[in-house]
Order: sequence, then C-alpha cells, then structure tokens
Amino acid sequence: MRLLIADDHPIVRDGLRAALGGEPDLEIVGEAADGAEAVRLAAELRPDVVLMDLRMPGMDGVAAIRRLSGTGPRVLVLTTFDTDVLPALEAGASGYLLKDAPPEELVRAVRATHRGETVLAPAVAGRLADHLRKPARGSLSRRELEVLRLVAGGATNREAAAALFISEASIKTHLLHIYAKLDVRDRAAAVGEAYRRGLLTT
Repeated sequence: MRLLIADDHPIVRDGLRAALGGEPDLEIVGEAADGAEAVRLAAELRPDVVLMDLRMPGMDGVAAIRRLSGTGPRVLVLTTFDTDVLPALEAGASGYLLKDAPPEELVRAVRATHRGETVLAPAVAGRLADHLRKPARGSLSRRELEVLRLVAGGATNREAAAALFISEASIKTHLLHIYAKLDVRDRAAAVGEAYRRGLLTT
C-alpha cells in the first residue's frame, strides 16, 4: 500500500513516518509540505492513500482534495481540527481523523481507507451528525434546490455534479442535507415532499 504524507510541519511528517514506516504492508513513497505539492506528487508517485492535513500554506488541504478527487488515490484527512469535516468530505475525502489518534488507530484507518471504507473519528462523526440534525426543519439553500431540481428531472449524481461543476461527493452531501430538512429517506420521497411543499413546480 503506497502512502503519500501531506503536512506543512516536518516534525509531524517525521512522526507519521515513524508510526507507519514499520508496518510491512505500508510504504511511504513521498512527503509534501502543502496542497500543491501533494497534488503534483500524487500524479507523479501514484500513491494508494494520501494522508492530508487541511490547514497548510498556499493551496490548503480541501482544495488539494478537490483536485485529487477522482484521480486515483483515496484521501484520509489527518488534522488537529474537527471543524472542517464537512468541506473535506464534500471535496471528496474518504475519511477524517484527528492528530491525537493513537498510532494503532491511524494504521487501521489507513488500511480501511485503502479498502474503500469511510473512516471518521468519533468526535468528527458526532459533529457531522449534529450538523445533519440541526437543519431538520429548515428551508433548502439555493444549491440544494438546484440539486433537487436536477434529481427531479431524472439526473444521476454524476450528471447533477457535471451540471453544477461540483464533485459527486458534494451532490451526495447536498442530498443528505435535503433528506434531513425534508424528513425523508430517499430521492423519490424528497422529490415528492418538495412538490407537496411547493418547493418544486411542474
């Protein structure tokens, strides 16, 4: 499993190399000090997983994740802050871990990310759940209405993403928000409820 580490602090990169370098199935193929370097090295080195910090100079982690989305490597966010989870996931991150995670948890998270699983630190999962619960009765945003109109017209997630020039991950996140706000569980119910409320017109 080929790993690329992206963090602007050399001491953090050294720590990650020490924590992960001894695992027989993991190979650290490169290190980047900012988002732009991470994108360049990912194209050059073809890692399976990128460990991505978010707050870096120049191109930040979220912008880098957006650039990497769909290009091959899965991205596991490793950051100090639990406040940037939604932008990171919308950009296409596969998981979100905090830097205070013990080494064995980090190793498990890297392997899970490589398998295509979504990894969320407990604090992050709680924050995301809170975010989804808060707008349960709120009105839809302009972008959510745009997504819903496309879905009502029969667009797939990929087609909606292309039409709005955003990632499929962003479409999925918008749909989760729509379901929560309309108190429904799927696309068809969301469209039906939106027509019932007068949010969509025929």
